[in-house]
Amino acid sequence: MKKNKGKSIILAAAMLLSLTACSSEKKSDLQLTADSKPASQYTIDVNKQVYATLDFNDKTEFDNATRGLIAAPETLDIYDKDGKPVWSQTAYSFLDKDAPDTANPSLWRNTQLNHIYGLFEVTDGIYQVRGYDMTNVTFIKGESGWIVVDPLMSTECASAAFSLVKENLGDYPVKAVIFSHSHVDHFGGVKGIVNEEDVLSGDIAVIAPEGFEKHAVSENVYAGNGMGRRASYQYGTLLEGGETGSLSIGIGMGQSRGTASYISPTVDICKTGEKMTIDGIEIEFQLTPGTEAPVEMNFWINDKKALWMAENCTGTLHNLYTLRGAQVRDGNAWAEYIMESVKLFGSRAEVVFQSHNWPHWGNSVINDYLVNTAAVYKFINDQTLLYINQGYTETEIANMIKLPETLEKVWYTRQYYGTVAHNSKAVYEKYMGWYDANPVHLAELTPSDYAKKLVSYLGDTAAVMEMAKKDFEKGEYQWVAQITNTLVYADPNNKEARYLCADALEQLGYRAESGPWRNAYLCAAQELRNGTNSDPATRASGVGDAIAHMTPEMIFDYLGILADTTKLSDLSFTANIILPEGNYVLRVVNGILLYQTDSLDDKADVTWTTNRAGLLSIVQKNTDAVAKLISQEGNTECLTKLMDAVTVLTDYRFFNIIEP
Repeated sequence: MKKNKGKSIILAAAMLLSLTACSSEKKSDLQLTADSKPASQYTIDVNKQVYATLDFNDKTEFDNATRGLIAAPETLDIYDKDGKPVWSQTAYSFLDKDAPDTANPSLWRNTQLNHIYGLFEVTDGIYQVRGYDMTNVTFIKGESGWIVVDPLMSTECASAAFSLVKENLGDYPVKAVIFSHSHVDHFGGVKGIVNEEDVLSGDIAVIAPEGFEKHAVSENVYAGNGMGRRASYQYGTLLEGGETGSLSIGIGMGQSRGTASYISPTVDICKTGEKMTIDGIEIEFQLTPGTEAPVEMNFWINDKKALWMAENCTGTLHNLYTLRGAQVRDGNAWAEYIMESVKLFGSRAEVVFQSHNWPHWGNSVINDYLVNTAAVYKFINDQTLLYINQGYTETEIANMIKLPETLEKVWYTRQYYGTVAHNSKAVYEKYMGWYDANPVHLAELTPSDYAKKLVSYLGDTAAVMEMAKKDFEKGEYQWVAQITNTLVYADPNNKEARYLCADALEQLGYRAESGPWRNAYLCAAQELRNGTNSDPATRASGVGDAIAHMTPEMIFDYLGILADTTKLSDLSFTANIILPEGNYVLRVVNGILLYQTDSLDDKADVTWTTNRAGLLSIVQKNTDAVAKLISQEGNTECLTKLMDAVTVLTDYRFFNIIEP
């Protein structure tokens, strides 16, 4: 059985033994600068091999992506009310040619497909606006108005898409909005299409799977700051579109940077088979929890023989683990729910459509599409578990696992978004966690401490750099990136190490088929060369509306996240909290926040009478609002001391990623 090796010091020792020999050899002529570099011959050769693997003469997906086009503006640029660009297809006007040396030809082709935008007819009475954001927005025509499905990520993009619909199909009222699942790119644009007042009045239904609000808030708020910074790497918001910049991410051109909004659902779908008739259209729902999102649902419109697959099918391999960070998804459940869709609707479906990319038509094509998509998730899940049971680690498995050859050649299962490698790591994490059973890894040094110690063993960093340059010239980019990034962690001011690491990452980006991998490599290269980018325009707006819809329990949980316990370790008190929603007891134990619902404590140190806005003012560290909104009886110092320890996350929006 293969044994776990971990971060063996053997490599460092071997390098140390090589330093003397290296110093006597001819030095590399490689010039290290902060400039972007062209593709190396090694990268060119790797990209050329893609043409031998895939059938680029097969234009079926281009036919699908253009089918039913009704209208599209000649150029598409969307701005917010202050004139800031939030979305542009014009930025990708360079795509009307063959792939350059600096792009994987398969990803280039996918980018050309995602550059096709406009208003499309899916089937009679069902329309999509595609290419106006990372997501598609779907409009289903009822007897008197529209049922809108997944209204994009930004209000500006959603408003522009709705305007295109009204211009070409008529100005009809919205009767209902459906949120297929709890990711912000599927609900954030809702206020660009409907007013919350109309929803609250009952004129418009907002329909979502049961548990939607809990997961929409927890993902976008609890870890929102960390995910937001990491998302800038995944979605390439630090980059300009271009031959050496960002391309598509497999499920769209990238992340819009407009205003995200939120409206609470008014109707919960609680079980598979549940039916609703909305403005004369009967819709049958299928719940698919634990697939692409913790709560998600497909639906079927029998009168139109149309199957909506939410984000469970997307025309590309998706993520069991997304690079921005999220809960690990269940590959086995994902496959099972797709196969349930086949059982429930497969024999009748004439069109399948979803929230990303384009539809597929024809019953035989649809069934192949569903089954092949299910197969890739099932394969990754099962093959990873097989290797786990043979004793391999997640990194070893990620380097071993490959799709069967037939599935590798299917365009809609290519690795444009997720990859087999990092999805296999997700399966490992789901079943085995972070620990690989090697006790050396139980209490590892921090990356910086490890790097400094390794450099002290190596001794002569100039000689290490010389060897790394020669390995770069041999095309060993992954190794060069690893060893030079170690030098950067040991000394962030080592410019030569920064530039060589950037050059290696850049070449890895040029050959990546996954759009997020390309973006991550190129964003890291950019920040190594120029420093961490702290321009607010590089981050999408937060979901402030979601915070406003948090329940008291969610606010207490969030307050516990933001309170720095190290500043409160000597603070313990009990507070009664009286809210319109009910009574709560907050117990602070050595700086740790616990709470009880539907309760009061006769011996509490203080009583706070307030509302949700008052609780949020504590989370936001807004002392003026606290004074106005919270009435206190008892020890008022408790709240003051608690607020002193609240962390303001805006101070950490642009934390370092590629350096300490």
